[in-house]
Amino acid sequence: MKTFTIATLGCKTNQFESAAMEERLREAGYRLIPFEEGAELVIVNTCTVTAATDAQSRNLIRRARRANPDCRVAVTGCYAQVDPASLAAIPGVSLVLGNEEKKDFLHLIEESGDSGVPVQVSDIRRSAEAIPLELTSFAERSRAFVQIQNGCDAFCSYCIIPYARGASRSVPPGKVLEQVRRLSGDYPEVVLTGIHIGGYGRDLDPPTSLLDLARLLEAGTEVPRLRLGSIEPTEIPDELVEAVATSDVFCPHFHIPLQAGCDTVLGRMNRHYTTGFFRSLVKGIRRRIPDAAIGLDVIAGFPGETEEEFTETCRLIEDLPVTHLHVFPFSRRPGTPAAEMAGQVPGDVARERAAKIRALGEEKNRAFAAGFIGRTLEVVVEGSKVEGRYRGISRNYLSVTFAGPEGLEGKRLEVRVDGISPGGLEGRLEKR
Repeated sequence: MKTFTIATLGCKTNQFESAAMEERLREAGYRLIPFEEGAELVIVNTCTVTAATDAQSRNLIRRARRANPDCRVAVTGCYAQVDPASLAAIPGVSLVLGNEEKKDFLHLIEESGDSGVPVQVSDIRRSAEAIPLELTSFAERSRAFVQIQNGCDAFCSYCIIPYARGASRSVPPGKVLEQVRRLSGDYPEVVLTGIHIGGYGRDLDPPTSLLDLARLLEAGTEVPRLRLGSIEPTEIPDELVEAVATSDVFCPHFHIPLQAGCDTVLGRMNRHYTTGFFRSLVKGIRRRIPDAAIGLDVIAGFPGETEEEFTETCRLIEDLPVTHLHVFPFSRRPGTPAAEMAGQVPGDVARERAAKIRALGEEKNRAFAAGFIGRTLEVVVEGSKVEGRYRGISRNYLSVTFAGPEGLEGKRLEVRVDGISPGGLEGRLEKR
């Protein structure tokens, strides 16, 4: 039996697609082994968000060859899409596949053999439809993921993704409905994922929307919980907030990229909203759904960011009723306008600013979580016991640990919250 391993960098979409490739390889008779054990076939699913992730991808290829000099290395993902020639030139690479070619990866791998370094990378900006990889099982047994969309049309000044993933392309509603129905019997929660899901449906004929899809899935499936992935702030209409507020199925959880809390920085980022608009949006969600989780993405140290502009970002976040932050120090990505902008912020300054914002996010998260002490939350159990306790995720994205009998993995349970610790909420299982 041939052995394989997959090394994955980057976003949840890449992680999802790696899991789908793993499933196909297993079905084809391959056996998964750890990266360090030197598999016969190594797939490196790359990210190209920054120059640092490009370097990490190249390093993984070299590590694979050190672990097994005779291995075949197939490279795919966003770095492979935007710069296949650089990857093909690395000794030991036997195949370079673009993101569109992932759907045929098994055939292309087996066809390529040892005949040099074929490069199979199409012009993804010409792709007109989304043909997602599909998964039938998920390792954590608690949540399933369904890819409803791929690509992005935003062209933010710091981002290469429109070139790496192509234009926004939506999976037809009937296909999404079919996938969710198939998974709902085995998983208590389904997460709708994509690169730019707020743009869902605009490219379809007839056009539709994320709101229409949400209503279709709620009415047409038996899944207990549906969770939305990241949505751009300009693509969260009041009607979508209302649909989540009145739903017993959609989780009260919004992940919204802020990126900067200063209008001048947002302008340089090519983000098409103001801090005033963003403040109104988030506070409106909080008024309508008091228990909602509201997470933000933030970039610290964007080119030209002054201390005053950074302070504006901190003040906005302090004022917003948000519950958690994903914070990234800016890192130059060659090929983007931001990489050539004047006023590049030194790396140590960007990292220091990111640390300050993370600390603010931790304070926000603790304050939100503490408000649930004494309440009962519905959680989905993730993974197995660790030191005698399970960990569950609530509908509003809070982590709760609790003790319980064997066999609760993947179950949907009621847990009474008794307290809070540095690791999150702590509770006890309600009588079943």
